[in-house]
Amino acid sequence: MARFGKAGSKPRGSRKPTQRRSPPRRFRYGLQQISRDFGIVAAAAFIGFGLAYSWQPQSERAGLPQTDSHLVAYAPARDFPICGSGQRVNCVVDGDTFWFDGERVRIADIDAPEISRPECSREAELGRRSTQRLQALLNEGPFELRRQGSRDRDVYGRLLRTVHRDGGSLGDVLVNEGLARHWRGRSERWCG
Repeated sequence: MARFGKAGSKPRGSRKPTQRRSPPRRFRYGLQQISRDFGIVAAAAFIGFGLAYSWQPQSERAGLPQTDSHLVAYAPARDFPICGSGQRVNCVVDGDTFWFDGERVRIADIDAPEISRPECSREAELGRRSTQRLQALLNEGPFELRRQGSRDRDVYGRLLRTVHRDGGSLGDVLVNEGLARHWRGRSERWCG
């Protein structure tokens, strides 16, 4: 005679094969706790990285930021050699154009003599001196780039910015030293 435990109960091996036993309660609680803890850690890490990124200076996050007409981009100190034929990241092209963090910047408030195609020897000499002076000014330390007027870029794709340090315009320094002119909407001739 077969033994069946309590009256009306089924023998042990008679359960349907597709039915699964649920895990013990403490195991379920452990998985729920792990899932909850992982979510909290992931959220905290995401927020932490976001805060760390937002506190980093904007100029270091994305090179040169696009700015409003009144916003200032603080440019940390860099080494500015005269540009050569290689890749241009931080270098001086001429007395009114330089590269900063891979962006070409045209100093918006001045016009300096050309060095690539000077019209006369006087312009070539002034252009050389203007380029060297801008290099020295940029290498003195951090400066500010300010957007002037409504245009962000010129027809050559250069950022149009004025360059400032300690409240003064570096373009004004070049003008006062006779190495550039104030920009009047078009380039003027440097030769007789």
